Amino acid sequence: MTATTVPAQQPQASKNWPASIYRRPDGTLEQDISPTRIREILQAGEGELWVDIDSANMHQLALLEKVFAFHPLSIEDTLSPGTRVKFEEYERYVFVVMAVIRFDEGTPEPYDLATSNLYFFLGKNFLATVHALPSKSCAIVRERLVRNPELLARGVEMVMHNIIDQSVDAYFPMVEELNTMVDGLEERLFERFDPGLIHEIFKAKRAAFSLRRHVGPLREVLNILTNRPCGFIRPETQLYYRDVYDHTIRIVESMDTVRDLLAGVLETYLSQTSNRLNTVMKQLSIVATIALPLIVIAGIFGMNFSQMPFTHNPYGFYGALVVMAVTSGVIMWWLKKNRWL
Repeated sequence: MTATTVPAQQPQASKNWPASIYRRPDGTLEQDISPTRIREILQAGEGELWVDIDSANMHQLALLEKVFAFHPLSIEDTLSPGTRVKFEEYERYVFVVMAVIRFDEGTPEPYDLATSNLYFFLGKNFLATVHALPSKSCAIVRERLVRNPELLARGVEMVMHNIIDQSVDAYFPMVEELNTMVDGLEERLFERFDPGLIHEIFKAKRAAFSLRRHVGPLREVLNILTNRPCGFIRPETQLYYRDVYDHTIRIVESMDTVRDLLAGVLETYLSQTSNRLNTVMKQLSIVATIALPLIVIAGIFGMNFSQMPFTHNPYGFYGALVVMAVTSGVIMWWLKKNRWL
């Protein structure tokens, strides 16, 4: 049966209503459903329902407690931006938290990351997603479902898979951009000495660690969704989660490579700094070595004794200069002979 969208026979959608899509058992589609209708669908337990909630809207957020009746602890997690990436299983649903990461365009620093959480409540025939910032992944999947409603017939667990897959795929350009930044840092190492380069190296390391810190736990969550039996995810659907799990493994491995490259860049920079310092110290030591005998000779002829060679000689000053020049020449010849100069 070809799915169709039900004409709007319900009250006009309120701005406090969450974005929602419901596929009836007969294949017809409803959108932007009222909270009362959402409660009826949950009680009936039929069809496939996806509700996308903006946690910045307190009216929408209240649906988690008053309509879905989720556990207070999981609802509390949706209010905390610092909630870690995790998987929790409850009696009526599973709760999944993942991080959405992007480069922060609001700062001039190219390595600054902006992170936000995306929350999933997956039940038997419903999926509730919660986010405080607009989610590009949810928008893409919603547009795809509207164009092809039959995709919703594959189950709400596939909707969650598609959203997670879109979010994970967005990590790849970030990893490539970090790789490009590291390559740029490597090139700058050998162009000229830049004292400010070390600050950029540490900023890049911080960005790499931050991205790795969020993707690492997600890999473990996807490992659970892929391999652990779950009453809300069919075995045939877990195969699709395995594909996303493989993507996270690739990203983690790439981030480990980036961290190793940055460690190499930092080590090279420190070696360059040490070599530069050694060169400067060598040059200063050569100057001091040549100047020391001259200072000694000048000190000797500057002593206040009445009887001293060349003191009253009209050519004594020039003789002292000749002695200094010969001494300097001998020292430089000796340094070159020993390949120290």
